[in-house]
Amino acid sequence: MPLLGAHQSIAGGYYKAVDIAAQFEMDCVQIFTKNNNQWRAKPLTDKDVSLFRDRLEATGITHPCSHMSYLINLASPKDELWDKSIDSVVVELERAEALGLEGAVMHPGSFVTSSEQEGLDRIVAAIDRIHQQTEDFATQIWLETTAGQGSNLGFRFEQLAYLLAQVQEGQRLGICVDTCHIFAAGYPLIEKSEYAATMAELDEVIGYDRIRAFHLNDSKCEFGSRKDRHENIGRGFLGLEPFRHLLNDPTFQDRPMYLETPKEEEEGVPLDRINMDTLRKLYRK
Repeated sequence: MPLLGAHQSIAGGYYKAVDIAAQFEMDCVQIFTKNNNQWRAKPLTDKDVSLFRDRLEATGITHPCSHMSYLINLASPKDELWDKSIDSVVVELERAEALGLEGAVMHPGSFVTSSEQEGLDRIVAAIDRIHQQTEDFATQIWLETTAGQGSNLGFRFEQLAYLLAQVQEGQRLGICVDTCHIFAAGYPLIEKSEYAATMAELDEVIGYDRIRAFHLNDSKCEFGSRKDRHENIGRGFLGLEPFRHLLNDPTFQDRPMYLETPKEEEEGVPLDRINMDTLRKLYRK
């Protein structure tokens, strides 16, 4: 069975995200290490770290990772925002490293008023600076595939491959593949042949060995929409088949897969449980 988990809230303590994941019998967990819509970060205490690490060990939850702030834009043509984003990524990595996280997922960035190439080169320069400030860190930056809204970069495999190749310490980077995002970006997944062709292209352009994780999300918007709108598993334009293909693909059995679906309840049952049950039923033993 693939390694399944979800993004969990750290409200009340970082360790509580681990406990919630364990409650739903998840294998892995993703968190924010700070408020994702603010630049400021409340100091991480030794107690925060020890409780989180203790709960990971006690529950057996593996592959903990974080998602970086949505305010970060390493492709920004504005120097002030670019510098602020670099500083913020360093803080995110410092917190992730302290907590013992394997990776910190990051949207590559948006070129806004510049160009695609200029935006990509800004990201390369930024990551090089970040790596210099986080030498010897075990936590990696995991660049996420995006839907391609506006001037967002990372919606084509070639863009991500360029970043992996051009960053001086590119081996310190990984890729997180989001099912909703690549579908919205124009990579077909529904038919078995479509899934196979998309994954073959992913391997050819990026390489399976660079894939560190998956985000499992259905899409509220149609194929090629370039819109980032997550939906519960099987209830959007992706449907169930892409998840069936992925969960039964022997290539990715050892990669953590995190839900980023809505957190409400239906008739008193948390949607995390419903989505997890749906995914588990798609796996053929």
